[in-house]
Order: sequence, then C-alpha cells, then structure tokens
Amino acid sequence: MRIDKFLWCVRYYKTRNMVTEACKKNQVWVNGHLAKPAKEVFPGDEIAFRREQLTRTIKVLDLPSSRMAAKLVDIYRKDITPDEVYQQYELLQLGKDHTRRFGEGRPTKKDRRDFEDYLNEESVSFEP
Repeated sequence: MRIDKFLWCVRYYKTRNMVTEACKKNQVWVNGHLAKPAKEVFPGDEIAFRREQLTRTIKVLDLPSSRMAAKLVDIYRKDITPDEVYQQYELLQLGKDHTRRFGEGRPTKKDRRDFEDYLNEESVSFEP
C-alpha cells in the first residue's frame, strides 16, 4: 500500500492530498529514509511524520483495505512515539496560551486587572 493512502486510511491526515504535500515537504520518513507519496509500506515498517509541530512514530501492523472508523485504527498501527515528545508538545501549547495573538488589539481593562492581580499575588508571596 502507498504511504499516502496508508496515513489517510489510519486517519492521521484528512485527505490524501495533505499527505502528498507532507511528503513533498520532507516531513514523512519510512524506516529512517525520506518517503515519496508512492512509497510502498509493509507490515513491520516504522513511519515517522511531522504534523502540528509534533514528530510521531508509528509501526505498521497490518494494511487496511480502505479508510475505516476511528475505533478500528489501532488494529492497523501501533503508536511508538516517545512520551517526551508529547510532554514537549504540551509545554509548547501552554506557552501559546499565555501570549496574545496577532490582531487581537490592545489589552482590555480586564486583561490589565488580571495582570495586576497576578503581580500582586507574586509580591505577597515573597514577603516574610
């Protein structure tokens, strides 16, 4: 089975075109080698791909005949991504939550008050 079809079947990408684009951007590896969209995968292969700033690694257990329900995906693949990768991703997400996004404008009065309350809490906690 082609790598683009496999990653689409096991629901890591919404469309096969998205997988093809990822392969062209050198974001998909099969057994440590860069993969083109037509690369064949077989049971036992390890696939690493970068999606949403997260490099995931999966092992192919079996080849599906077509796209299936999300509940059945675990029959065809095993996620062997290290836990450290998920922990780094969580830290990255926490860092994004505390910054203002571009285009949100000036901070509101509520934002200012929340910031002042935070600073006051910090100064109180340091007093003996």
